[in-house]
Amino acid sequence: MLQTIVNAFKNKDIRKKILITIGLLFIYRIGCYIPIPGISLDVYDIAHGTGDQDQNTMLMLLSSLSGGALANGALFAIGISPYINSSIIIQLLTVAIPKLEQWSKQGDEGKRKINITTRILTLVLAIAQAIGIVVNWSMNGAIYEIFGVGNLTWLVSMFVALVMVAGAMLTMWIGERITEMGIGNGISLLIFVGILSSAGLAIISLVAAATPDTSSEVVWQIVGFFLLVIAIFAFIVFIDSSERRIPIQYAKQVKGRKQYGGQSTFIPIKINAAGVLPIIFANALISFPQLIMSMIPTVAGTAFYGWWQRWMGVGAPVYCVVVGLLILFFSYFYAQIQFKPDEVARNIQQYGGFIPGIRPGRPTQEYLTKVTRRITFWGALFLAFIAIVPSLIFAIAFGQGSPLLNGFSATGMLIVVSVALEFEKQLQSQLMMKQYKGFLK
Repeated sequence: MLQTIVNAFKNKDIRKKILITIGLLFIYRIGCYIPIPGISLDVYDIAHGTGDQDQNTMLMLLSSLSGGALANGALFAIGISPYINSSIIIQLLTVAIPKLEQWSKQGDEGKRKINITTRILTLVLAIAQAIGIVVNWSMNGAIYEIFGVGNLTWLVSMFVALVMVAGAMLTMWIGERITEMGIGNGISLLIFVGILSSAGLAIISLVAAATPDTSSEVVWQIVGFFLLVIAIFAFIVFIDSSERRIPIQYAKQVKGRKQYGGQSTFIPIKINAAGVLPIIFANALISFPQLIMSMIPTVAGTAFYGWWQRWMGVGAPVYCVVVGLLILFFSYFYAQIQFKPDEVARNIQQYGGFIPGIRPGRPTQEYLTKVTRRITFWGALFLAFIAIVPSLIFAIAFGQGSPLLNGFSATGMLIVVSVALEFEKQLQSQLMMKQYKGFLK
């Protein structure tokens, strides 16, 4: 990958795109430190949950995804999460709503309509998320009076929510500009930078809190942290590059004086074709009720809310079981959306192809369905393992109160690896394109 980056910088056009990407990412990181007026950082440790490990877990996860912007009470506090959620919702609704499915098959015009719908839904979700976070802050006393005239806390809360929504839309715009003018997917790169920043801030906070008596212990914690991260990275890369190749043989056909077909190819089916979407869906679904209950004062102090925090909080036994089951469900659901055996079998038969040992038509469809289900099962087990086991290992190795737990997320590591591999593929394709252009000239 390093050699690919070096070769990319030697090309003027690609180097320009890389510099544009770095510049926009730098602007995004600056926005993660510009504070929003009206937020009291003195009590903010209570508002975003650092004062209580089990309180407001959803806010802590959002802060980690935004690279610490939420913890800083910054302009990009919400980050890119509303756009991610809206994109996922629209993608799922494309299967259920005929109009969206029709747009998805209309080429560039349909893609433009889907993008507009996604942006509108992003605005709606950003408003809802901003209101929820501001209400949570207000309950903990993090919203203070900035005008000094009368009781205008409600007006300050509206101002903070408005700024957060504007920051979310600006983040979406930066991501789209990276995709259009830079290298790779802009939204993925924003998440990539945010996760790496959170991990870096966690390590810095751990070093800053060290004393002469605990310095050696901190060093060993950091060494152990990097060793575990490298092992998990290697495991993720191995599974991410694994695939099942189904051989396809095309029969020879003679049309006129020319002979067609007679070649062999294969259908690659990745073990982890769904990526991190099942994990994102599962975590969002199980964490959303706690966020809603924490915003309602009459519910936040009840015994049911305490039970939920104890058993359904991150790392709790019931939480692990439910998340694992939800990941299995969403993995199979997403596999049915992405890979359709009936269409693949029909296309293979239409072009005169067949799977060796399998008859064309319905037997091919049944065979592809059986193979897809088996591969999806192992991919879902991998995602469930990544979502649960590494976090538990880190909690046991470093303790529940370690800052490394706030900056570490196995889901985040999966995203980092996926984005890094995709970025390398984008660079290689750009380099190959430039080489072909030079050959044609």
